[in-house]
Amino acid sequence: MFGEPTEKNSDAPLIVGLGGTTREGSSTELALRYALKEAEQAGARTMLFNGEALMMPMYAPEVPHRTGEAQAFIAALRAADGIIIASPAYHGSISGLVKNALDYTEDMRNDAAAYLDGRAVGCITCAYGPQAAGTTLVALRSIVHALRGWPTPLGVGINSATCRFSSEGEPSETAIADQLKIMATQVAKGAFAMRAGLAAARKPDRLVAVA
Repeated sequence: MFGEPTEKNSDAPLIVGLGGTTREGSSTELALRYALKEAEQAGARTMLFNGEALMMPMYAPEVPHRTGEAQAFIAALRAADGIIIASPAYHGSISGLVKNALDYTEDMRNDAAAYLDGRAVGCITCAYGPQAAGTTLVALRSIVHALRGWPTPLGVGINSATCRFSSEGEPSETAIADQLKIMATQVAKGAFAMRAGLAAARKPDRLVAVA
């Protein structure tokens, strides 16, 4: 589901979360929701695009028409100061659902901040086993690099065979909860820093008087 950003100071940076699976309440979606909650604790506004919201037509650059869902998604990414992406591991890499959503960023290629440029990006992967979680995390971070985003120093790979989420969305493993908090805080801090840098760059040059 998606909607308006969470109620916070409108000057606070916006963190857009995208990911999950076609199944509502998947471990991937719960991990993403947990990370967004931590980003809010760090002072950011958040907006979520879960699996249901990402079920858009296959991206086709030669087709100019965009669904309302696709338009809302791209508008959110354009407004975002930071992004958190969460993907399940399907056959050793990210899911087609998440990859298709990221392909829509091609519509941003001619923006002043093309693709994910100037945005801190946190990455989360979930797999039923540690190997796929690791390979998928590497793939996701590589895609973020290709889209000119700034991956946070910490990416989070979750072994769903050992880490479960409660009905309240809490990870069963303290280490995973800590990692999601650190990563989300890094995204929020990066968003604050980049927004401040952009504001400074827009200020007119000041003449310095020399005595």
